[in-house]
Amino acid sequence: MSNTEFTFRQKFISRPLLNWVRGILPRMSDTEREALEAGTIWWDADLMRGDPDFTKLLGTPVRPYNAEEKAFLEGPTEELCKMIDDWKITFEDRDIPNEIWDYVKANGFLGLIIPKAYGGKGFSASANSEIVMKLASRGSSAAITVVVPNSLGPGELLMLFGTDEQKDYWLPRLADGRDVPAFGLTSQDAGSDATSMTDVGVVCYGKVNGKKTLGMRINWAKRYISLGPVCTVLGLAFKLTDPDGILGGEEDLGITLALIPTDTPGVDIGRRHYPGMQAFPNGPNWGRDVFVPMDAIIGGQERIGQGWKMLVTALAAGRGIMLPAMSVAGMKVAAYSTGAYSRIREQFNIPVSRFEGIQEVAARIAGDTYKMDAARRLTLQALDMGQKPAVVSAIMKYHATEGMRKATNDAMDIHSGKAVIDGPKNYLSSAYRAIPIAIAVEGANIMTRSLMIYGQGSIRCHPYIQSEMEAAQNADQKQGVLDFDDALFKHMGYTFKTLWLAAARAWTFGLASSSPVKGPTARYYKQIKRLSAALALVSESAMVTMGGALKRKEMISARLGDVISELYLASATLKRFEDTGQPAEDIHLVHYAAQSSLHAAETALTDVIRNFPMHPVGWLLKALISPFGVRCTKPTDRLARKTSDTLSEPTAARDRLTEGIFVADDSELGLLDRTFRLMVELEPVKQKMRKARVRTADEAEELGIISGNETARMKEALSMVREVCRVDDFALEELTGKTSGGAKRRKAKQAA
Repeated sequence: MSNTEFTFRQKFISRPLLNWVRGILPRMSDTEREALEAGTIWWDADLMRGDPDFTKLLGTPVRPYNAEEKAFLEGPTEELCKMIDDWKITFEDRDIPNEIWDYVKANGFLGLIIPKAYGGKGFSASANSEIVMKLASRGSSAAITVVVPNSLGPGELLMLFGTDEQKDYWLPRLADGRDVPAFGLTSQDAGSDATSMTDVGVVCYGKVNGKKTLGMRINWAKRYISLGPVCTVLGLAFKLTDPDGILGGEEDLGITLALIPTDTPGVDIGRRHYPGMQAFPNGPNWGRDVFVPMDAIIGGQERIGQGWKMLVTALAAGRGIMLPAMSVAGMKVAAYSTGAYSRIREQFNIPVSRFEGIQEVAARIAGDTYKMDAARRLTLQALDMGQKPAVVSAIMKYHATEGMRKATNDAMDIHSGKAVIDGPKNYLSSAYRAIPIAIAVEGANIMTRSLMIYGQGSIRCHPYIQSEMEAAQNADQKQGVLDFDDALFKHMGYTFKTLWLAAARAWTFGLASSSPVKGPTARYYKQIKRLSAALALVSESAMVTMGGALKRKEMISARLGDVISELYLASATLKRFEDTGQPAEDIHLVHYAAQSSLHAAETALTDVIRNFPMHPVGWLLKALISPFGVRCTKPTDRLARKTSDTLSEPTAARDRLTEGIFVADDSELGLLDRTFRLMVELEPVKQKMRKARVRTADEAEELGIISGNETARMKEALSMVREVCRVDDFALEELTGKTSGGAKRRKAKQAA
């Protein structure tokens, strides 16, 4: 290639830099490339590019439920909630009862995402999330029977990639429950690294209905497969090989997906795991010399080797719906129950909700619940617009499940002994045990935080990096130089603009930014813009100075992921406030949620700078974008007290915060709510008793402190409080299923 074919700039600047980039660029595996290319970019790109356009965010439409969705939520969904007895399911039966399976199938719960043309409901992402959230508030085991068929699995993969024949056959059967699906991804010899799976299919000829047929003979061993023990059709990921060259190409054909009816000879299902003492069917399965024809491949033969890309594409949307819905349900139950319980439970003749130690924790539950529900709603708005935001879905998977973990732990702390003792009266412990399942599935949280959020976002959301990488990998050397030159100088202009924005906004503490709204939340928009510009500059510096080594700096990558995540959560908080008409009663929740996210984002950014591998670059970044240290402070004690009061008083803000969960009148939560409201109503009576240092209603009446009617109502309320605070106890035989020695002796004595 002649040097005269290039301009001076291309010859002496772009080409040498391109050669340098080629030298430091890490080899990207097919798995990494496919994950990187999956899905779309959206608001995450605005935040990572340093100058987010909030008119775009606030203009994102809120999709209302249509009449059919609303009727389904108020009808079949509520009826199914009434049927769910989580204690009976998880401890007594240890299985999902047939009547629930029958109702789920008969009412179309297995086909929520399947289009109406194939017999499904064709509901929006928002409606599906609301349905799952309501079910999960009653019990996660029963909810998972609905989650799995409508999440990553055969249904979604068929809709995205299936042939017309596959869609016409399978989707109606999945929609009406004739077939129950499961998806087998995790190999017994591999975890998150799907490329190391040992499940293998070999292209060969076999017989189907007595005819010689081209197909695959597959051997596999899978584990952790939800609905696997009861499924009738198994979606399977495996490595396909063609050692005899039957297809006329390479021997190793890559990860491939197929649909395997579980009555196929050689398929072995039925055994179960026991995840977190939950009763939903989950277990291993095996295939030994299972032969299926080539048309079992999802999408047909042209999709051979595209399995991982298909999975991550489906995952880009799925992780933004089901797991966040279940997680937010847990957070709302924690908020609903903790506020009420702390208000009626007294210590030293004072409701524990008045103790500052309790208020600090309750405020965290309330603020985090508002924030995560806001993020759930915003993500659903994007999905209903047709986006498949891979980075945002990773953010939601990690932070929603971690939010549920924190909120449930906090609720357990406040409930204390009430939450520790298992039994039908405990409305927290089952969710507490289920949390590690959500943390582990669909990309373990440690991996999601340290590798996926920033690792995927840094390249996908950057305006030029991906183009430069493609130019560096272009086999046409000349075209590679030309493409790289074009991207490089645009990149340089972007970098200088980012540096200016970051420094100006940092040194003016955000005053150089603008806000699309006025009023009490305007300052948060400015701070998001300030930290967004700072993130863009730090990210640019990290990629330039560390190159391919950045993906091995997982602690740096995780903290940068924390920054983008918290900015997304803060943005969602502000969007929710606007979408709901700026209700004045919610302002303490908004302040708490926004301040906690901005503090976390700036703290993470400061930690990146402090631990920057090239110290001089770190010092320069500190001078430019963090000259005064962390300026976004945590919520004050005063704000925490006001936020806590949102949970412990029966306000409209509390109702909005916890809407979407199901509370049966005859349930423990129903009793708790009635008791809570009655005790609040009788607070003036209780105040008289406290002032007189009288604990019983009868004594207060004798002393003339309260009237006879007040005595009767207070005695009723205190009786309800005792019932709420009561915990379960069991005979040993009930717990073990065996007759104890003492019981045997008593029976013998009675017989004598």
